Amino acid sequence: MRKDVVVLGAGIVGVSIAVHLQKRGRSVLLVDKRKPGEETSFGNAGLIQREGVYPYGFPHDFGALLRYALNNTIDAHYHWAAIPKLAPFLWQYWMHSRPAQHKAIARMYAPLIERSVTEHMALAEESGSTHLIRPTGWMKVFRDEKSRDEQFADAEEVKRDFGVNFDALDTRAVAEREPHLKVETKGGIHWTDPASVSDPHMLTMGYVGLFERLGGELAAGDAKTLEETPTGWRVQTERGPVEAGAVVIALGAWADVVTTKLGYNLPLAVKRGYHMHYKPQGNAVLNRPTLDFDRGYFLAPMSKGIRLTTGAEFANRDAPKTPVQLGRAEPIAREFFPLGERVDPEPWMGMRPCTPDMMPVIGPAPKHKNLWFGFGHAHHGLTLGPVTGRLLAEMITGEQPVVDPKPYRADRF
Repeated sequence: MRKDVVVLGAGIVGVSIAVHLQKRGRSVLLVDKRKPGEETSFGNAGLIQREGVYPYGFPHDFGALLRYALNNTIDAHYHWAAIPKLAPFLWQYWMHSRPAQHKAIARMYAPLIERSVTEHMALAEESGSTHLIRPTGWMKVFRDEKSRDEQFADAEEVKRDFGVNFDALDTRAVAEREPHLKVETKGGIHWTDPASVSDPHMLTMGYVGLFERLGGELAAGDAKTLEETPTGWRVQTERGPVEAGAVVIALGAWADVVTTKLGYNLPLAVKRGYHMHYKPQGNAVLNRPTLDFDRGYFLAPMSKGIRLTTGAEFANRDAPKTPVQLGRAEPIAREFFPLGERVDPEPWMGMRPCTPDMMPVIGPAPKHKNLWFGFGHAHHGLTLGPVTGRLLAEMITGEQPVVDPKPYRADRF
């Protein structure tokens, strides 16, 4: 088989890249070991984070660092055995998260974030998936007045600098928007520009359907078999060897499996995360994704039930599951919202692929011709899938890119 492009990785980013290439007349094969959307894209809070111009940074205040060092929080957990390997990454992550550097990164990151909802809606309309995207925004609610006031000030700065809209809510306004919350909050922030997704996996599959209707093909295969040929690239699949003029690595947390073999030493790490679904009790309804800010967990209404998601777990990618954060969060979440019985037989775990400067790697591979990278989206894979797909497809086909791709290139490291 011969294709113009092989895309390795069928998560939301890889699928979006494949769709945009196929739309531009390229013949594309989408390759993954598993079926599309079954890894990291399967489990997240279902947010298209238009407000997320500041990527999630490493905390710099002493109180937060001390709290995390005790390793007993919901929003962060780490494996002691993984720290020696992770230490160089964590140091770079901390350095990039310093206030001045974080602000500079936000300015470079914003052009992608600003297009997140519009690019999703374009693909959703073409794929018949608009019913999965809801214009609800999301809420961050507070139990502490100090954290509320600090977050209000930060939100005002984001609105002023990047034009993102929000409503500052008092206790009564939070209760009006989410009447089934069981605690009396100190107020909240309702980010009104983002969208929420009722089933991230089904949205990914909707985009896969569009890809196939455009003539794209899928195949199971092992990305580790990728090798350069005199005319391009070859990868082994269930349908035999496939030759292609160009290859895109969109393998998320597994990108280094291929990039290291090809001679790249990119500073990639993984933040693991967990989720569990619950039935709501009685007639309780959660109208939009809601973050219990001072406790560090997220509740999101999904087609399968109320999804409880945890923060970051710093561990070796392939270490066994340790869903201790879910265990810590569940009793607190039950006091916050009337959760019923668990729906899932066991906790789901996914891997967020991260870079120390918190920006994705998008663009040409520095050492190889016709090799392209699209990974490292950390907490914003769902958010940035379609805009990444468009940007990379434009670069590959020689079109004018929708945004300046220079900040995201691999040669920045």
